[in-house]
Amino acid sequence: MRTLQDPARALTDGLAAIRTEFHVPESFSAPVLSAAEVAAKRRPSRHTDRSRTAFVTLDPASSTDLDQAFRIERSGSDLLLHYAIADVGWFVEDGDPIDEEAWKRGTTLYLPDGKAGLYPPVLSEGAASLLPNGPRPAVIFTVRVASDGGVVLDRAERAIIHSVAKLAYENVGDADLPEGFADLSDRIQVAEKRRGAARVDPPEQEVAATGEGRFELRFRRRLAAEANNAALSLAANMAVAAALQAHGTGLFRIMPEPDRQGVQRLRHTARALGVDWPADMALDELERGLTGATASEAALMMAIRRAGAGASYVPFRRGETPWHSAMAATYAHATAPLRRLADRYVVRAALAIANGEQVPGAVTEAFERLPQVMARADVKGGQIERAVVDLAEAVMLQGREGELFRAVVTNVDERGARIQLHDQPIVARLDRRDLAPGEELRLKLTAAEPARRAIGFELAV
Repeated sequence: MRTLQDPARALTDGLAAIRTEFHVPESFSAPVLSAAEVAAKRRPSRHTDRSRTAFVTLDPASSTDLDQAFRIERSGSDLLLHYAIADVGWFVEDGDPIDEEAWKRGTTLYLPDGKAGLYPPVLSEGAASLLPNGPRPAVIFTVRVASDGGVVLDRAERAIIHSVAKLAYENVGDADLPEGFADLSDRIQVAEKRRGAARVDPPEQEVAATGEGRFELRFRRRLAAEANNAALSLAANMAVAAALQAHGTGLFRIMPEPDRQGVQRLRHTARALGVDWPADMALDELERGLTGATASEAALMMAIRRAGAGASYVPFRRGETPWHSAMAATYAHATAPLRRLADRYVVRAALAIANGEQVPGAVTEAFERLPQVMARADVKGGQIERAVVDLAEAVMLQGREGELFRAVVTNVDERGARIQLHDQPIVARLDRRDLAPGEELRLKLTAAEPARRAIGFELAV
């Protein structure tokens, strides 16, 4: 979500209140900053020199915490993805002040007016980030991608790399990208379709000024380069997950499918948004056809992502196969260690396994503790995201009290009816328990209070 204009400071003040309410850290303590300054000067000594090989990064233009760089080469009918991941483990030692603070935070927290990083900027936006201003230590995962999209982790090594270009989603051209980039993405998508995967990557929500102090909550469409780049991370994460599972260790990302009630709520949401969903079409088939090209599709994609129990982490358990329903595969997070605590340990485990070494005891022990830590961080991030959306909705509707809106009931529980406005990405509550899911409503806006991040409706007479 992005603030484009805020003349009345409703969003600015509201975001400050959200930071206070959810205890979003403003900075790092002096001991952590001091330790990070020392760590940033740590010179790599266990890394192979790959600095003469051309790697590139591909991220939003404004990003400076760059977790991944890549290059691609052909090997017969296969493609070799050389995926360089920021070697955060080289700078952060178990039990040091930086590590202890990262365990408290779990993830980087994002708000429209800035972020609260997992690690101090001297590392996350400096020495550990794969920026193109000099050589950086990294862990290179070499993933073999077959013509049918199958992936295998061929090898992993600590290496010094040098990114030759910081490419941006917003303006990258085909000629800027390594040869094989589009082919690799196509292969991963073919494999996803064969598995029945149904990843939903909704566009970013943003706040846009429409004049006269009003705002519009809308979605930024996902760019083609962004979607193709996601295939690289998916390939690496699946290959790492398979290697960890085969060696009886690891931390995995799992997600159950939405239950029957959740699917029914989504059907009501789709109807409210005007998205065609035939009665005989399964959810995963619908998902594969959503592009986010319209605001209605984007809003439905957000609703799908939030349906069900959500994703979580589990450590390896013998006799169990961790499963991520959206990926239709065993899946792990390994490619964003600057932004997620868990990834640093998954990278360390995969590096050890690929080189025939014992997984460090500290990593195995961390796998048991991380699910609770990451769950707490995910909950906090979700609460902040919801608070920001609530704020934006209240700002957008402020001044429109008394206007009429069409909506549909998506479900009813002890808190009342949950409603989805027609043609707008707004979900609200109505204090009525005598309504039925799927029921069409005509509502009057009774309140829109940014200070409380609250909106209110009543049935129109």
